[in-house]
Amino acid sequence: MAAKWIELLVGPLEQKKQYKEAKARLDALPSPYRSAATAVNRYLMYYGGVTDGDTTVQMFVDLVDLWERAAIDGTPVADIVGDDPVEFAESFAQAYGGKRWIDKERAKLVDTIDEAVGEQSDASGK
Repeated sequence: MAAKWIELLVGPLEQKKQYKEAKARLDALPSPYRSAATAVNRYLMYYGGVTDGDTTVQMFVDLVDLWERAAIDGTPVADIVGDDPVEFAESFAQAYGGKRWIDKERAKLVDTIDEAVGEQSDASGK
């Protein structure tokens, strides 16, 4: 009973556990993979805007998996991110189609414009 109450306030505890485990894995990566993965993760947290906790955690876990594999294989960082690290990070985030904060704002914009167009049409008699 108490766990459900706590989860209602702070979110699912399983997500937090998974995130902490993945964060520990990221922190354990050898350099330069750790710094590159940390930078991509930071960018994703700003750019991604995913509001669904499960999607966010899955994206982070998958990111850590990618960098762990690269470290094991000795894949150069430049081979992973390519010529444009921003494009890499944004493409990575787009693969996770969770609900994003901007979706709500897009819907508000469309609704407001539709109302304005409707008011204008009503006023002009069209």
